[in-house]
Amino acid sequence: MSSWIERVSQSHKLQLAATAVVSGCLVGGAIVGLQAAKRQYKVYDLKESIPDLRDEQDVGHINSFGGAQDTTRNSKEDEAATALARRAQLGDYDEELILEQLARNRVFLTDDGLSKLRNAFIIVVGCGGVGSHATAALARSGAGKLRLIDFDQVTLSSLNRHAVATLADVGTPKVHCLRKRLEQITPWTHFDCHNELFGASSAEAQLAPWDGHRPDYVIDAIDNIDSKVALLHYCKKNGIPVVSSMGAGCKSDPTRIFVGDISASTDDPLSRTTRRKLRALGVKDGISTVFSTEKTGPGKAQLLPLAEDEFAKGSVGELGVLPDFRARILPVLGTMPAMFGMCVANHVMLEISGYPHEYLPSKSRDKMYDGILAALQGLEERTARSMGLDPLGLRIPVTQEDVGYVVEEVYRGRSAVSGLAARLALVRWRKPGKDFINSEIEGQKSSSVELKDLVCMTKDEATRHEKLVLKGDSKPEDLYDAKVVKLVEERMAEEVRFRNM
Repeated sequence: MSSWIERVSQSHKLQLAATAVVSGCLVGGAIVGLQAAKRQYKVYDLKESIPDLRDEQDVGHINSFGGAQDTTRNSKEDEAATALARRAQLGDYDEELILEQLARNRVFLTDDGLSKLRNAFIIVVGCGGVGSHATAALARSGAGKLRLIDFDQVTLSSLNRHAVATLADVGTPKVHCLRKRLEQITPWTHFDCHNELFGASSAEAQLAPWDGHRPDYVIDAIDNIDSKVALLHYCKKNGIPVVSSMGAGCKSDPTRIFVGDISASTDDPLSRTTRRKLRALGVKDGISTVFSTEKTGPGKAQLLPLAEDEFAKGSVGELGVLPDFRARILPVLGTMPAMFGMCVANHVMLEISGYPHEYLPSKSRDKMYDGILAALQGLEERTARSMGLDPLGLRIPVTQEDVGYVVEEVYRGRSAVSGLAARLALVRWRKPGKDFINSEIEGQKSSSVELKDLVCMTKDEATRHEKLVLKGDSKPEDLYDAKVVKLVEERMAEEVRFRNM
């Protein structure tokens, strides 16, 4: 060992090598020590940044109604785009560049049609999957003024269907996310963002004119039924053109998407409830809708209820963003809201520009309703005759529209007895009493039958029911099991409840 040390001390090269090794070890140790110290400081700072639960916290509701704050986080790129948009909206943007960007729409709609679209004021209520795609399509196509109304914020789960949101937008209001992203595409478009919940009490202010310009069209992309009904009723009452998007959740077949009057959207659950509530307010038709005729089936997505353990915890209402808003899980294929939104935007563009359009109608059932109505008229006459009454001149206070309402809305297009959907008929559920004839004026006899008295069956079931109940001595409880009786009674009570709203 001593001889090795002596050699090192006498050898200049070995001395240099030893010095390098020792220096390297010292430097490596210093680096490792510094990194460890930095980690400790970072952990310390992170722990210090977490407030103690015992301390007083300056935290309240996100805003007065639980929505996102009216704030955005802008990058330098966003700030530059916003500045450009402000100048463009004040007219500091080359008109030739705008027309070049809109060249394809221009040759399609013609100069006159594009001019109408560029001067239009359109309101979009609901800026989620459907509304965001509708807004993006309108902005890209040249729509001049867009008012966006939505109380909600972008979430991670929004990104499977939102038109323009990115990870950077999570936690920001949907209306400002749309404005910020679309201003980078069409900086000359004027946006009026309302980070608010739409409701009947605020409808007048939220749908008010913009600089004296009444809305040319309103788009309903709301998924809350009460808000949807309030919007559609207000627009219908005040003569504002409106198009409503019905449910895109649980849908997967793009070939079954139709554009038509709300009275034709019979296969959509959201539309069904909306129609019934509007009917109670005196609105039966005259509202354009985008809806799907796709029916649910084995293996298809279903509306998922909350897990039992959530109910066991109590306060289920706290799980929703707002009271009365859906707290259940609605499966949504990301492509379907986009298709609904594009159909809505397409309809608005064609309407505003005056472009000729005639949509393929969904399956019409008017002939079926006429047949059911005629059969019901004959049934009432035979019932009157069996009671010893003269059926001459007897009329029933039921219309084709009433037949469609009872069949589609109350009984979902199926027999209450067997659940079959073919060869349907309407028949009184119980045998009428002495008040069968409601009135008689100049030979006109009016049957006392009301919609709440009718039940939907197949023709064969109705024939048997007529023989045993209406002409015989049996009661419905004698013929049908408790499940069928309960279903009919519930549907009849539901009809009365909707009618008395």
